[in-house]
Amino acid sequence: MDRPEEPRNESEQINQSTDEESGFPPRRPTEEKPVSPYREPYEETDEPPRKRGGGGKAFFVGLIGGVIGALLIALIAWPFARDQMTSPTPAEPTTEQAATTATEAENDIVGAVSKTKEAVVSVTNLQSSFRGADQETGAGSGVIYKKDGNKAYVVTNYHVVEGASSLSVTLSDGTALEAKVLGEDPTYDLAVLSIDAAKVTQVAKIGDSDTLRAGETVLAIGNPLGIFANSVTRGVISAQERTVPVDTNKDGQQDFNTEVIQTDAAINPGNSGGALINTSGQLIGINSMKIAEASVEGVGFAIPINEALPIMRDLEQNGEVIRPQLGIQIRDVQEFPSGYREDRLKLPSDVTKGIVVVGLTNNSGAEKAGMKANDVIVEIDGTKINSFADLKSVLYRDAKVGQTVKVTFYRNGDKQSLDVKLSAQAATVQ
Repeated sequence: MDRPEEPRNESEQINQSTDEESGFPPRRPTEEKPVSPYREPYEETDEPPRKRGGGGKAFFVGLIGGVIGALLIALIAWPFARDQMTSPTPAEPTTEQAATTATEAENDIVGAVSKTKEAVVSVTNLQSSFRGADQETGAGSGVIYKKDGNKAYVVTNYHVVEGASSLSVTLSDGTALEAKVLGEDPTYDLAVLSIDAAKVTQVAKIGDSDTLRAGETVLAIGNPLGIFANSVTRGVISAQERTVPVDTNKDGQQDFNTEVIQTDAAINPGNSGGALINTSGQLIGINSMKIAEASVEGVGFAIPINEALPIMRDLEQNGEVIRPQLGIQIRDVQEFPSGYREDRLKLPSDVTKGIVVVGLTNNSGAEKAGMKANDVIVEIDGTKINSFADLKSVLYRDAKVGQTVKVTFYRNGDKQSLDVKLSAQAATVQ
């Protein structure tokens, strides 16, 4: 006989059996409630009756506080909100507006080029060959700056026309004209030509190079490589007054400090003699040279038009530039050994630069003023003279024929000064 399943616990056994089955008298209900073995006993207390109206009062007080706080915040924020409402909100430019602005800027550049492009010409250097016929030996650029009657005048670089037996100028429309050299100036690397004006349609407008500013947009127009006529490059003024030493007589020594405009507009071989213009289409420089090193880019130079104009007029009218001179032959102090400077020139040890007078021209201003051989010139009108290039720069740029200048020099170790009247330069002396 199977054993009946035992209850799992005591409470389960009680629930399954009745009083009648067990034979025990019915269980009386207990007055105490059983306490769970898993929690501490506690005493229940009756909750005090809630007072009516207490919740409504608290709600009303909270509502009043919230309203007052909101009013305070509104009062504080009102000035800022008012400024925001009254201040105009800058609207971001639309794509169409941005495109319009860009188009206007480009139109300025295009307009500037159109005012000068036809005044820029190509210059071809022709030299006689052993066969007797002229051969092209080089090409550069030029700018038509003046038209007078049946003649037009072109300015270019001296090195573009140097050694030419004949010259050809090609206009922007492809017309080739014979050109005549009116004058050349190796010192400033300038030359002036004349051509027939019959087919000249445009003359460059002269600007003011003294008003240029670093960062200003400029355009170079020329004939790069001698084959790409009327090419335009764009850049900025890198420096408006840059001094660059040049070798004008090609003897390997720097003999003049020329003042130039530095630009990053591309100026390649063939651009020499071309136009450097501003965004108004005005001629502000004559492109002259470019540092010819593979590692250097964006460094080009132009002769400021304000420097070039007086020279251009002299070349046009006289065929040469009449410049002042002291009437001396000179050498740089640094060409002499230190022993000679101390023993023969008697120079103080701290004087290591200047120019030494090695000869004088008869009846020149220097001779008449009393200068002698072995005098060492260190200043002219307060400007330091460290080399031959400095002397030429002072005389050629700032002085005029007939002007009297104060020359400061050392003689036998003593520092002295003399007033010297400048005369027109001779062909063989400075």
